[in-house]
Amino acid sequence: MPKQAIAVPVLSEALKFAPLELVTRAGDYVYISGLPPYSPETGELVSGDVPTQVKTSLAALDACLAAAGATKDDIVNVRIYSTNSGWFAAINEVYREYFGADGPFPSRTFVPVASWFTNFDIEIDCVVYLGD
Repeated sequence: MPKQAIAVPVLSEALKFAPLELVTRAGDYVYISGLPPYSPETGELVSGDVPTQVKTSLAALDACLAAAGATKDDIVNVRIYSTNSGWFAAINEVYREYFGADGPFPSRTFVPVASWFTNFDIEIDCVVYLGD
């Protein structure tokens, strides 16, 4: 199955230091790489508390979805990586706001990690289905 890289305005350029595509389509599936809290408007890393970082990562996710011709309703799987498992409740609060309090929610995995190469605490990736 051929795959297609999809450029995301501002973010693809901001994250070009890493050997990856932010968004890759393969057939009816779209894979969105892990999104740290980089602003989709400026491409700058946003620091702040965990809810701010989650909101920024989800805004970056929206930009990636738009570039792929998708919406959050097309997301089938999410992975959230966090440097502290104690932030689970705070992350869930923002996540519920994003997807709607009553869902339906995509399947999800929460992964505690040690740290990243720079100063952020959250990264979110997902899989999108664009079939019928």
